[in-house]
Amino acid sequence: MSDLEKTRRSLANSIAPPLARLLSRTPLTPDALTWLGFLLNVGAALLVVFGHLLAAGAVVLGAGLFDMLDGALARLTNRVSRFGGILDSTLDRLSEAAVLLALLTLSLQEGRVLYGVLIGVVLLGSLMVSYIRARIEAMGIECKAGFFTRPERVVIIALGLMLNQFDFALLSALGIIALFSWITVVERLVYAWRRTRSSQ
Repeated sequence: MSDLEKTRRSLANSIAPPLARLLSRTPLTPDALTWLGFLLNVGAALLVVFGHLLAAGAVVLGAGLFDMLDGALARLTNRVSRFGGILDSTLDRLSEAAVLLALLTLSLQEGRVLYGVLIGVVLLGSLMVSYIRARIEAMGIECKAGFFTRPERVVIIALGLMLNQFDFALLSALGIIALFSWITVVERLVYAWRRTRSSQ
């Protein structure tokens, strides 16, 4: 396990369990939390389209908390299910795509074609990072390779949205996500090549 993965798990384990215990006393189910996180991201996307980037960034961060809590609540209440995992992964991808497509819409409204191209690169990179992991794990091989995954993307895009109004901070955030997402794609492909080669 990489140092970054250990850090991710340490942060999740310090934040998620206490909140999950509180949520376990409510009627909310893990799947309901997954849907709430998705709906928050759709709301963030609408805020982006109307130019309210600061509010959108705050909502994206809030939605990220739900993304952390649905799994923790499922484990705590013994409601882990295969469908729950599929639903979570599906809505995570759609959530990310909704925010990026909203940014694409805003960039086209502003006539910023280069922003639009960069957003397309980010969208493809983020989807490929998740796709490669899914393909590897479908073969029965655990995949934690790659240092830049969804939690990092969520935090950076949220900070980019909150720090300025579609200018240097957001451009920097998108550039960082694009670069490191594609580095992670390469890392996971190399990891898959090594694991599948050694198992032949």
